Amino acid sequence: MNTALSYWSEKGNLRMIDVTEKKITKRVARAVGKILIKQKTMELIKLKKTPKGDIFAVSKTAGINAVKQTQFLIPLCHNLGITHCEIDFKIRKNAVEVITTVKTKSFTGVEMEALTGTAVTLLTLYDMLKPADKSMVISEIMLLSKSGGESGKWLRK
Repeated sequence: MNTALSYWSEKGNLRMIDVTEKKITKRVARAVGKILIKQKTMELIKLKKTPKGDIFAVSKTAGINAVKQTQFLIPLCHNLGITHCEIDFKIRKNAVEVITTVKTKSFTGVEMEALTGTAVTLLTLYDMLKPADKSMVISEIMLLSKSGGESGKWLRK
């Protein structure tokens, strides 16, 4: 096993991966997920008559906060100076899609931050909409792309 990229040392001890010697590069990651919603609830969203108010402003704020807190939520994640975070919503026929973009200049990537931001945004949408629809389903949270670092660009096909 390559211990350089493992959370386990050669002696079998848990540790944070050492990124001390890695080059600082621009890192960008995009993640997506969706929440499936009943048609009746989608109408409330379109009419801006949801029970708890502006679902998008509150959910976006929660998602951005989650991106900045990923180091505390995911064990062994490095703390990163996030230089940009943007969360977008796409209204689909029976779903709201969340796309999170995160950027930094650092030793390590921001994939976990983008995924965490997407997940918490979706959870907050659920919380904001649950008085109208408790049957919502959060699904398909995934990395769309990442760039930067030695591994370069990666794009979901």
